[in-house]
Amino acid sequence: MESVAWNTLYRQIGRPPLSGKALRQSRRETWRRVFGFARPHRRKIAAYLALSVVAAVLTVITPLVAGRVVNHIVGGGDTSIIVWLALAIAGIALAEAAASMLTQWLSSNIGEGLILDLRRAVFDHVQRMPIAFFTRTRTGALVSRLNNDVIGAQRAFSDTLSGVVSNFVTLILTFAVMVTISWQVTFLALILLPVFVIPARRMANRMAGLSRQAAEYNALMSTQMTERFSAPGATLVKLFGRPADESAEFAARARKVRDIGVQRSVVQGIFVTALTLVSALALALVYGLGGVLAVNGHLNAGSVVALALLLTRLYAPLTALAGARIEIMSALVSFERVFEVLDLTPLITDKPDAQPVPSGPVSLRFDNVRFGYPSADKVSLASLEEVAGLDTRAGVEVIHDISFSVPAGKMVALVGSSGAGKSTIAQLATRLYDVDSGRISVGGADVRDLRSADLHRAVGLVTQDGHLFHDTVANNLLLANPLATEEDLWDALRRARLDALIASLPDGLHTVVGERGYRLSGGERQRLTIARLLLAHPAVVILDEATAHLDSTSEAAVQEALAEALVGRTSVVIAHRLSTIRAADEILVLEAGRIIERGRHHDLLAAGGRYAELYRTQFASTDEAA
Repeated sequence: MESVAWNTLYRQIGRPPLSGKALRQSRRETWRRVFGFARPHRRKIAAYLALSVVAAVLTVITPLVAGRVVNHIVGGGDTSIIVWLALAIAGIALAEAAASMLTQWLSSNIGEGLILDLRRAVFDHVQRMPIAFFTRTRTGALVSRLNNDVIGAQRAFSDTLSGVVSNFVTLILTFAVMVTISWQVTFLALILLPVFVIPARRMANRMAGLSRQAAEYNALMSTQMTERFSAPGATLVKLFGRPADESAEFAARARKVRDIGVQRSVVQGIFVTALTLVSALALALVYGLGGVLAVNGHLNAGSVVALALLLTRLYAPLTALAGARIEIMSALVSFERVFEVLDLTPLITDKPDAQPVPSGPVSLRFDNVRFGYPSADKVSLASLEEVAGLDTRAGVEVIHDISFSVPAGKMVALVGSSGAGKSTIAQLATRLYDVDSGRISVGGADVRDLRSADLHRAVGLVTQDGHLFHDTVANNLLLANPLATEEDLWDALRRARLDALIASLPDGLHTVVGERGYRLSGGERQRLTIARLLLAHPAVVILDEATAHLDSTSEAAVQEALAEALVGRTSVVIAHRLSTIRAADEILVLEAGRIIERGRHHDLLAAGGRYAELYRTQFASTDEAA
């Protein structure tokens, strides 16, 4: 049953089911990685283990002292001894409470610290993933890995694993002391042990399967909320009149989580109730058999009381250890779901000897570049895409033997039909993807030999849907240059022809723009992203339809600002409006991933080819075309 639960998880993450031996090896590997994260906390772990042993010893001493009190009471002993024994019990209780508080602090500190390391590792790893990963992955499912699954793993460390050592030591010491007092009573008290040990194993497997299902449905709900609660998603739902359908879909998933929660609670309740019942029956055996032995002179009354108290100390850790198996199995599912994200290999990484971008004027060059988008199995996970399996077919080549150069300080424009490969070239130039063959160089150096951080500082890209965070105007600008002063921010806004608008807002630079900048108009958003680019001062500027969302007035203002910003900089301008690129030093016409024409504006018009056709189509009804 345990292998069934584990193999179900492997099917969910797109891996083949495991045999029994492979399954055990996989779990051992998971534990090895978990303890690898725990290694930096080994000193605190050692202190915790020592305190756990002390706490376990104190737990066993109290029943023995209580038994001596009973013997003195029954035998009419010295009252001062009884008082001192009572004080000893009180002192032991205080010491036990102090040890308990310290172990709780240490276990929480260890668990929280380990989860902090794990969460940071996942976040940093995801940031290194290629753009293809984010274009395929459900955002809500990914966020769920960092929240729900990490919290599930956290419970195992801060709540469950922290008590395993203490309970185990308590169990061994208690059992040893009980045997020395009366092995007959101890044997009969433990004869009921198999009654809950066997069901505990089965229930642990059942709880692991339920935990996996709950994690999947929680991820689905997170995905739906992430997409539908964004401004574009909410607008889309409202425009097509789908709120009721969305509510029904969300409710169905929420009901699944509720049903699973009820099942888990029932299973856990049955388990705890059964253990409590077995413990009560065992206690009855101790009093019954111990009482008979005491009456017949084989035991004293204090020993019977000590055995009864020790039995409660015995079954409590036994119950906790049996329950810990359930929690640990559930936590292993959470750890496995987190580790599968960490196991994804980023397609783009810096070489160990990566170099900075060469100083001086920076050129851009493509040499025989070919590229096809990577297949799904190289960049994603089936469980993050909500599919049964990932497509393993190689990506179709979309860029075919492209070669061109942009000398330092010059402008090259890319034009062509939608889907011709213009934006792909922009992404390759900024190394959001790596080429399949050929070479892209910046300043004469292959981009694959450069440090990514330096490359992205040297090559600035403004996309046609420039993204803004749900933050202030100032913070969105400072993303490009954290050291910029307020004067620098206003200068960038002025050059983007946006300073008057921002100054008119009640909070000025501290105005929150809303998610994706939805509190601003399309043209205002685009001008703010251009201001951000101006603030970054990159050596190479790539504009991917940067004026696509601007009206004629805004476009003219931004073109003026861009003309000022592009002076002396190497630039690649992707434009649909051909009027914006007539002054380019060279225009490349792309179709189906190939360069079919190249030259200056007037030369291409005179040639009467594809560029001239695009130009006539676009300006057929304007005075300029005439």
